[in-house]
Amino acid sequence: MSVIVNYKGVEIERAEKSVLKGVTFSLSKGEFHYLVGRVGSGKSSLLKTIYADVPVNVGETAEVMGFDLLTLKKKKIPYLRRKIGIVFQDFQLLQDRSVNENLRFVLRATGWKNKSEIEDRIEEVLEMVGMANKSYKMPHELSGGEQQRIVIARALLNKPDLILADEPTGNLDPQTGTQIVSLLHQLTTKGHSVVMATHNMQLVEEYPGNVLRCEDKRLIIEKQHITKAY
Repeated sequence: MSVIVNYKGVEIERAEKSVLKGVTFSLSKGEFHYLVGRVGSGKSSLLKTIYADVPVNVGETAEVMGFDLLTLKKKKIPYLRRKIGIVFQDFQLLQDRSVNENLRFVLRATGWKNKSEIEDRIEEVLEMVGMANKSYKMPHELSGGEQQRIVIARALLNKPDLILADEPTGNLDPQTGTQIVSLLHQLTTKGHSVVMATHNMQLVEEYPGNVLRCEDKRLIIEKQHITKAY
């Protein structure tokens, strides 16, 4: 299996304060990793380093899909981010346009120009998340679970190798949250890798994956399960 994230001895800082020290882990294609820990333990900061929103200045190795984060120049960051899909807790959908227009905006912003290819890709990702019949809806017309499915579809648009999900079930009821985690696990069977930050350990037990815990400024590989196909 090809390694797409490789951290060794990385220190993560925010506002010149150390958040995590000695971060060492790797992520291979098709793997599912949970990132757990208390609020303020460094989960979001770690995710943000992976897509270069927080710089990595100290470490032996910090590589994401062939990009060396220790030497990454600002002009290269957009090329890294096109290989990563990001799922936010608060959706961050454009409220003044339909689902279709939200997705079309992302594709055009990342260099897609052919109209028929754009529409085909939008149809494809909506089908993947079970929302093929909702493309004409405005975000406010969708439930929280439906909006999160659209966010996952948006994350899939550029066929990323890696999906980063930061508390994707945080604003959802338990049943809907379970459906979203099941959907994220299904993506690993299609070759995508997923890192999901969560504080909901019930989900971790119900849908096993590799577990990384942020605690006392350290990243601990707590336990490993074989990811099932759902």
